[in-house]
Amino acid sequence: MPRPTLVVSAVCFRDTEGRILTVRKRGTSKFMLPGGKLETDESPADAAVREIREEIGVELAVADLTLLGEWTTDAANEPDTSVTGTVYTARLTAEPVASAEIDEVRWVVPGDPDLAPLLRERVMPALGLA
Repeated sequence: MPRPTLVVSAVCFRDTEGRILTVRKRGTSKFMLPGGKLETDESPADAAVREIREEIGVELAVADLTLLGEWTTDAANEPDTSVTGTVYTARLTAEPVASAEIDEVRWVVPGDPDLAPLLRERVMPALGLA
């Protein structure tokens, strides 16, 4: 029986020190890129813009996004589940504030032990930070 797969969109923001903005959702331990599941008939880019507004209170437009890639890996917080993530980069235009289901916002560097597999195994290498 195939594993369930979550389909998500996320945005990677980097600061001038090369750190990556991450969030930790309520009731979880892994830090991941801000973003989330697509709604019915929603494009990955539209989902990314909506999720960024909901999770960290930052307004973006689809035109602000640059596609970094799409990868499938293990889900961070759901056992025996995969996640397929479309990941974009964008410039952070405001101070992020934890909202909705987000408990914590944290800037991280490669090697942080609390990172979700998609960020650790796919995004960081794509950014040359492996």
